[in-house]
Amino acid sequence: MKVWQVQSPGGLDALTLVDKPQPQPGVKQVLLKMGAVSINYRDLLAVKGAYGSKQRFPFVPFSDGVGEVVAVGEGVTKVQIGDRVAGIFMQSWLSGRFQANHPQSALGGAIDGMLAEYVTLDEDGVVKVPAHLSHESAATLPCAAVTAWNALTTVGKLQPGDTILILGTGGVSLFALQFARMMGVRVIATSSSDKKLDKLIQLGASDGINYKKIPNWDEKVWEITERKGVDRVIEVGGANTLNKSLRSLSYGGHISLIGVLSGLSADISTVTILQKGIHIQGIYVGSREMFEDMNRAISLHQMQPIIDRVFPFEQAPEALAYMESGAHFGKICLQF
Repeated sequence: MKVWQVQSPGGLDALTLVDKPQPQPGVKQVLLKMGAVSINYRDLLAVKGAYGSKQRFPFVPFSDGVGEVVAVGEGVTKVQIGDRVAGIFMQSWLSGRFQANHPQSALGGAIDGMLAEYVTLDEDGVVKVPAHLSHESAATLPCAAVTAWNALTTVGKLQPGDTILILGTGGVSLFALQFARMMGVRVIATSSSDKKLDKLIQLGASDGINYKKIPNWDEKVWEITERKGVDRVIEVGGANTLNKSLRSLSYGGHISLIGVLSGLSADISTVTILQKGIHIQGIYVGSREMFEDMNRAISLHQMQPIIDRVFPFEQAPEALAYMESGAHFGKICLQF
């Protein structure tokens, strides 16, 4: 079978297509014939060797993928041959609170990922995907969608009529927009592109702010919300956007801190957190239980993830280069 491997730290040329024997499922394992995978920004960092000092090599990249169960090992009861399933991002996080050992089971980094024609996973590490979704659409769910679902439905749950702020048009932000609209929640969005803001409005955002044209976008948020602020910020920017996110929040509001796109550390206005009674929650994807809850909502509403472009499996480096360009709006997928 064909497998993409990252042989050593470096650029996209470190990604190599190799031949390996087809794996076989062990006890309580399932064998998947892969149908599609999708790319996260985290995958680009991992392939380039920029995803932390503990990254191991060689490894098979990509955490998000969907396949058909074609064989099962002894003792498998949760799925059967013919089921379409996705792997969960952290194979050991099934339910309950996030624990220190969970990242050690993250696909496409700590352990081999999904960018192979056949993949074996533990039966606990897969979930059935909504029947109405294509392979490509279902492959977008494990990381970005579960992260957005976790951010909107855990601590300080949103209520219909609340308002959230999303930053940019990455996968997490787009899923947050779609889920928020399903919940009856208003969405204000930022982007550096008027064209992308127009697309966000078409998807249901009430207002768009071009942060290149309006650098003090937090002030615009206050204006739009009649000086009430938003109830939650889906904070994917990180250190360099966090202070503006704090100023955009209502009193008693929440920040779901997810990304580090703009930096890892900065001087943070702790007095704003104190004076406004702000809650900040770190979000690191989510559990299998969250994934299953989300899938029920997606099925009920027949929601369709936003996909920008689909590449063939053999063009993984080209797909990653396209992500790096930042030209996409929606998820980038590979089909087998």
